[in-house]
Amino acid sequence: MATEAPPPPRDGTETDHGPASPTTEQFIEVQEGAEFGELRRTYRSFAFPLTLAFIAWYLLYVLLSNYAGGFMGTKLFGNINVALVLGLGQFLTTFLIAWLYSRHAARRLDPRADAIRTRMEGDA
Repeated sequence: MATEAPPPPRDGTETDHGPASPTTEQFIEVQEGAEFGELRRTYRSFAFPLTLAFIAWYLLYVLLSNYAGGFMGTKLFGNINVALVLGLGQFLTTFLIAWLYSRHAARRLDPRADAIRTRMEGDA
């Protein structure tokens, strides 16, 4: 689908369509700034540990499935065994991490990112 609107200028000038996007130099300046560094640290301090923990949890499940068949086949109640409970735990963990990240982003990341974006759009 084609549009009739011309692309925004890249030189930082304002157009009829609103404020111009920031220049490359402005992006680099913000990226090297302390506020952006803090935003990146806040993201990484949450994402990296949870990613490593989930990968370890997943690999534990895979290794137990491959090498501890007797343990994984242990019936807990009825036809429910350890493998099924741990497998469903993988899904539960995925949704829990997604919910935790959403909450973390809304509280700590989005306000900082919005402040940076607002300042950059205001300076342009």
